[in-house]
Amino acid sequence: MVPAHVGIIMDGNGRWAQRRGLFRTQGHLEGLKTAKKIVKAAADLGISYLTLFTFSTENWKRSAEEVGFIISLVKEYLRRELDFYRENRIRIRHTGNLEGLPPDIRSEMNLACSETAEFSGLQVILAFNYGGRDEILRAVKKIIDKGIKNPAESDIAANLDNPDIPDPDLIIRTAGEFRTSNFLLWEGAYAEYYISDKLWPDWESADLIRAVDEYKNRDRRFGGIMIK
Repeated sequence: MVPAHVGIIMDGNGRWAQRRGLFRTQGHLEGLKTAKKIVKAAADLGISYLTLFTFSTENWKRSAEEVGFIISLVKEYLRRELDFYRENRIRIRHTGNLEGLPPDIRSEMNLACSETAEFSGLQVILAFNYGGRDEILRAVKKIIDKGIKNPAESDIAANLDNPDIPDPDLIIRTAGEFRTSNFLLWEGAYAEYYISDKLWPDWESADLIRAVDEYKNRDRRFGGIMIK
């Protein structure tokens, strides 16, 4: 069965550029082009939700030049690709701390989300200014504000950024790294992981198909045992 929800840690943009003697920013540009290809491939496969780790709460530690480039790139992408979303009936959503973003990128994110809110196709969740710990902390603060004295797991789940979206079935990480990197810590508790050695800008539709095919052969037991 095709996974309903796939998350991708899109790693390796900087290394892709450096290996070619290019500025790291060029790698981010190529990575954005790859993201569009993979979004289309996910829609064609019948995946319902695709969460892309676009910019983490830790990425602010990078150089001001690189951070500024990434933010400007995403801002431009959101506006430029609206026709692509409309044509493919793709809904854009956000996860992360919007309040921590500059007003212009916040405005573009809100516009993309509102303009596509009624679309019934693939839902693409952009994890921008996102950290799993930060999301859980913000959920806990919401619970406190609501006066819930003895919260259950269901209370935390209900106060995450997108409580209506099912937990990811498959999380893909590119560039051969074996870390969660603070991505979907709560939601990904029982996700299957797929590690690809390929750098993100080198990914093609066939790579997503390969990851999904491997996922189909996994036995998911969610902490239980398989009964034969």
